[in-house]
Amino acid sequence: MILITGANGQLGHDLKKIFNERKEDYIATDYKELDITNIEAIRKFVSDKHIELIINCAAYNNVDKAEEEKELCYKLNSYAPKDLAIISKELNAEYVTYSTDFVFDGKKGASYTEKDIPNPPSVYAKSKRDGEESVLAVYDKSVVIRTSWVFGIANNNFNKQVINWSRGKDIMSIVDDQISAPTYSYDLAFYTLKLIKTKKYGLYHLSNSGEASKYDQAKYILSKIGWTGTLKRAKSSDFKLLAPRSEYTKLDSSKLEEVIGMKLPTWENGIDRFLDEFEDVIK
Repeated sequence: MILITGANGQLGHDLKKIFNERKEDYIATDYKELDITNIEAIRKFVSDKHIELIINCAAYNNVDKAEEEKELCYKLNSYAPKDLAIISKELNAEYVTYSTDFVFDGKKGASYTEKDIPNPPSVYAKSKRDGEESVLAVYDKSVVIRTSWVFGIANNNFNKQVINWSRGKDIMSIVDDQISAPTYSYDLAFYTLKLIKTKKYGLYHLSNSGEASKYDQAKYILSKIGWTGTLKRAKSSDFKLLAPRSEYTKLDSSKLEEVIGMKLPTWENGIDRFLDEFEDVIK
């Protein structure tokens, strides 16, 4: 049996979709069904369910608000992932949890590999880094996957914001000094499952190939949907953000590609498939 936590988010949605297609047995939980900040509640929940794999999709993702809600951020991004690793070890179940490109300060000037030393610049980033270290220290059958700029059909994300803005604006300003790789949540789910099958645990980077600024990402989406307005370049400093942002945090996914024997699709290809999916939903 597979347990998914945080199953109502973008990644959880696509994991459920894949498991349904494959007719796999799984239990999907969100905070209403399972409080992952309470280790005894987790222990009780899994006690009679024969769990063989736990995939933790739950996280605190509000980067700016985390500066004011540090305790809650750490509960969800550091302590809960560690507790789930402890429970997985007790069950002898495989365990997967997720982290972020935000753990890097962006000063390298080239894409980041798993060997690069993180230097998290914000509370959110520090909480994710702490979670990574705790999980890998606790349980050797854990997989920690760093990803970047996730978008999918479930919940809100930058792609959907851009589409919504385009409906009411003739002029849009988007930052061009934050660069990484937009990652389609379906690809994140699909290649996570490919990786798990290899039984090669540890730390991995998984993002769609290529790189883009937020401006590039918005420009691509707007061209695809036929928006005829004016897109302007902006800088992060133009906006009042509580948390600092790194400029260049592109992840190098070659370690994962080598292990699974497959190349990851480009971010443009991911957006194309997202837009097809999005069109089906709004019809």
